[in-house]
Amino acid sequence: MTVYLRTVAAADEKEFLALMRISQNLHTPWINPPLDKRSFELYLDRASRLDHDGILICEKHSRNIVGVININNIVRGSFLSASLGYYIGQPYLGKGYMQTAMQQLIDYAFNTQGLHRLEANIQPENTRSLNLVKRTGFVYEGLSKNYLYLSGQWRDHERWAIYDQRTSLLP
Repeated sequence: MTVYLRTVAAADEKEFLALMRISQNLHTPWINPPLDKRSFELYLDRASRLDHDGILICEKHSRNIVGVININNIVRGSFLSASLGYYIGQPYLGKGYMQTAMQQLIDYAFNTQGLHRLEANIQPENTRSLNLVKRTGFVYEGLSKNYLYLSGQWRDHERWAIYDQRTSLLP
């Protein structure tokens, strides 16, 4: 295993922000990660809520932060579902870290968090992200028009999902 997952903490601010700043060109227009102290504080606040989970991807050998997978809008009860947001740092692109982390995250969400379904909503032009979800078992469910407001405009997103087959038999 080349990476491991852990919860984001206040002590990660400096390293996290440095990685996000040098990765801005990679992330635009797909995602708007925290880039300054205030937006990092807001991210920490959101990650501490019961309906969100801020998960860092860290390189096993160096322990460096290499990326993020957020579990957003967690809904319990009969839904047991959440949506994902994720991004890798520029220096770590193309090394397989995100695929390994996504597989670990799916296991964590289903086996530890008890979720049944995860969604990834991806802009149709974001081929790297589309390839990632295909490789990790997500299935295409449809197109959501004007789904998210990013980089100054409403953007269409493809909806991809994966669900825990074991929980499909629950009453």
